[in-house]
Amino acid sequence: MTILANAADVLRCFTSQRLELTLTDVVAILGTPKSSTSRLLRAMRDAGLLELAPGSRRYRPSILLFELGQTYRRASTLLTRADEAVGRLSRRFGHTGYVSVMDGADVVGVAHHEGSSTLRVGTPIGRRLAAFASSTGRSLLARRTDAEVRALHPEPLRPASPHSPQDMNALLALLAEVRRQGFAISLEEANPGVGGLAVAVGDRATGEEFSLNLVYPVATVSASERQAMLNALLAEALEIATMVDDPWHAARKAA
Repeated sequence: MTILANAADVLRCFTSQRLELTLTDVVAILGTPKSSTSRLLRAMRDAGLLELAPGSRRYRPSILLFELGQTYRRASTLLTRADEAVGRLSRRFGHTGYVSVMDGADVVGVAHHEGSSTLRVGTPIGRRLAAFASSTGRSLLARRTDAEVRALHPEPLRPASPHSPQDMNALLALLAEVRRQGFAISLEEANPGVGGLAVAVGDRATGEEFSLNLVYPVATVSASERQAMLNALLAEALEIATMVDDPWHAARKAA
């Protein structure tokens, strides 16, 4: 298990901002010994998990991992439905949309639809965001108990933006509001000048949960347009939740 855990740690070093890494880069990120890290990288290359960029000593994820990612997307009925819904919303309103998933205390985009409006905003796919500091993350955190949220985000919170909740009490108050309203919003948290609307859905049978999200430029979107986007987002999420028997939406409806 230690070798697998170490290999997983290496794979997590790659992000949308770090597409290729040298041995020195990985050692600096993980703080591991150079000799053992070098052996691990070579083993991962030999196993087909990593490959060397042509003409360099920089490692990058292999085509095998890309193929596995595509398999994951095809195997998830909920992800497919969420992706289709966000695609419709993005085309309708012209703004960028994402489908995101929780990974530990972070939220990660797994599907993306580029907006068609002149001013396009958003976050690169695959970039990790602290779940407590984004609308996508809070839409998913709201499905957890306060105790689970505290365990995921031990204090003190370290928000990157003054617009994010600054402590646990503020976060729990926001999550209580998300539970009441059924959606999460953000204003200039992950990116300056960008707002976000998010609704989460979950499949009772598989336990999968995804957040459907639209982002937009705060300066050019009116309150009425934002409300129209929110209404459409809620309608799409409700349709999916009904089809997959989402326990969280069922509990809200019964309350």
